[in-house]
Amino acid sequence: MVLESISKMIKTQLPTYLKKLPIPDTISGFARLTVSEWLRLLPLLGILALLGYLTIRPFLPKKQKQRDSLINLKIQKENPKVVNEIDIEDLRTPNVCYCRCWRSKTFPVCDKSHIKHNELTGDNVGPLILKKKTL
Repeated sequence: MVLESISKMIKTQLPTYLKKLPIPDTISGFARLTVSEWLRLLPLLGILALLGYLTIRPFLPKKQKQRDSLINLKIQKENPKVVNEIDIEDLRTPNVCYCRCWRSKTFPVCDKSHIKHNELTGDNVGPLILKKKTL
């Protein structure tokens, strides 16, 4: 039933549709087409563009996985798990910013490397800020 209707559409309706299309004989003839003629050509041009894309798609370069998708690129890679312990009582200044993007050259203290990381990756990571209450 479904194949019969598809077969009928391809054998009868498609040739009729194609005969009615305003396809010019020359390239300059495309400039003389009216808006309504362009609108009638639009479905055919869309299908041709899709078929062209699907044809060349296997030959397009593949996107490389970004090395930046790893969070920790270089800090203590020899350890199975990186853990930093800091006693809040030992803080010398009232505010200390700690790195959460793993890009800081002064890790574990933040050097604002997250700003460049966020621009490159679209991430939104920022530092961990510890505030020491002064009495």
